[in-house]
Amino acid sequence: MEPLRIGLTIHGKCKSLSYEGKGVVAYGDDVFYVEGMFPGDEGELCIIYKRGGEFFGEIKKLDAISPNRIQPRCKICRACGGCCFQQLDYPAQLEWKRDFVISQLRHFGIDGIEVLPTIGMDDPYHYRNKIQVPFAKDRKGKVYYGFYKTGTHVIVPTDICHIEDKRAYHILNEISKLLESFHIDPYQEDSRYGVLRHVLIRTSFYKPQIMVVLVTNVDVFPSRNNFVKALIKRCPEITTVVQNINPRQTNVILGERERVLYGKGFIEDSLCGVEFKISAKSFYQTNPVMTEKLYKTAMDFANLTENDIVFDAYSGIGTIGLIASKNVKEVISVELVKEAVRDAVNNAKVNHVTNFLAYCDDATKFMVNMAREHRPVDVLFMDPPRKGSDDKFIEATFRLKPKRVVYVSCNPSTLARDLKKLSERYRIEKLQPFDMFPHTSHVETVCLLTKK
Repeated sequence: MEPLRIGLTIHGKCKSLSYEGKGVVAYGDDVFYVEGMFPGDEGELCIIYKRGGEFFGEIKKLDAISPNRIQPRCKICRACGGCCFQQLDYPAQLEWKRDFVISQLRHFGIDGIEVLPTIGMDDPYHYRNKIQVPFAKDRKGKVYYGFYKTGTHVIVPTDICHIEDKRAYHILNEISKLLESFHIDPYQEDSRYGVLRHVLIRTSFYKPQIMVVLVTNVDVFPSRNNFVKALIKRCPEITTVVQNINPRQTNVILGERERVLYGKGFIEDSLCGVEFKISAKSFYQTNPVMTEKLYKTAMDFANLTENDIVFDAYSGIGTIGLIASKNVKEVISVELVKEAVRDAVNNAKVNHVTNFLAYCDDATKFMVNMAREHRPVDVLFMDPPRKGSDDKFIEATFRLKPKRVVYVSCNPSTLARDLKKLSERYRIEKLQPFDMFPHTSHVETVCLLTKK
C-alpha cells in the first residue's frame, strides 16, 4: 500500500466524524480526514494537504451516500467551510454532538454520567446576530465580500449566508455598491493598501436595532461623512455606525480605537428578561434563541434560593450574574477585561439591580482571597473560554468550597479534562448539550456539580 501523500487518490469509506466534524477514513493502519464526508459515504478521495502530521482530503466522487446526507441550502458550504454540517440532516447533527460529549468524557475516564439529548433549534437557520465579513476587489474592479475559505485568507464570495441574520444581506450589498461609487478601496493584506478591512454587523433580536462597524486600515478616509449618510439613506434600519481603526498587520479583526459616526454607538437587547447594552467589542452570545434556553437551564441546574451568594467567574458583561441576581441574595461578578466590567456595571444600572457587585480582577486570585477571608459562596458559575479552566482556578474552587458549581462550556474536550480534576471534590450530576451553532461542529454544554 502506497504511503499517504499529497496528491494521492484513494477509494475510501467514512467510518466516523472527528472532533472538527470531518469524516474519518481508514487507510491501512492510518486515517485521514475529509471535509463534508459523513458515516456511510464512500467514494474517490484525494489527499490535498497536511497539517500537524495529519493528512486531509477532499471528495472527488461519491459511489455510496450516507443515509443522513441531505441537499444543503448553501451552494458554497463546501468551499467556505463555515458550515461543515449543512449537508448532514439536523437530527443526526444533534445526535453526533451528544455522542461527542460522551466520547470526550470517556477519553478522560468519566463514565456513568447522565448526558441528556442535545437541545436544538426549531428552525436552525439565520440565527447569528453577529456577522463579520472581509471585502475585496476582483480584477475588473468590482467590490465583493464573503468568508475566508477554511485555513486560508482566500475570500469565497457570497451574497447570502443561511446561518446569519437576514437583515445583514441588504446592508452588505449596499456597502459594496457604495465602496465602488465613493472609490473607497478594500484593504489588501499583501500590499497593506486600501481602507476597509472588515464590516461587522450586530443585530438585536428583540428590538429593531442594528449596528454597523466599519473596520478600517486608516484613521480618516475620503468622504467618510457622506459615505455614512448615503448608507443610512439606503439602509434606514441601521441605528448606529461605528468606525474601528485597525492599522496593525494582524489576523485580529478589531483594533483598539473606535469612534461613533452615527447613532449612540451601541445597540440593546434582552436575555431572560434582563436588558443589555452591546457595543462593538462587547462579548454577547451570537444565538439569542438558544442562549435563553442555555441560561435558563444553567439557572435550573443551580437551584438558586433567595439566601444564596453567587460567584460569577469569567463573567464578561455580567450576563449570567445579572440573570441570577433576580433570585439570590448577592452576586459577585469578576472579569479581567475592564471594558467588559464597565459594560456589566452599566447593565446592572439599566436593570436597576442592586445586589450585583462587579470587579475587574483575576477570578482565581479573587477566589483565593475570598477563601482566605472565609467569605461563603453557595453557587459558582464558570463560563471559561475554549481552552477551559486551569489547575490554579480549580484549586481556588476547592478552597472556596461552593456547594454547587455550574460549568458552562463551549469545548467538550476541555470540559471533560476539567471535570476529571473537579471530580476529586465534586460529584458530576448531569450534562446538557446545546446546539448553539447549528450546521457546525461546535457544542455548548451545561454541567452541574455538587460538593461531595
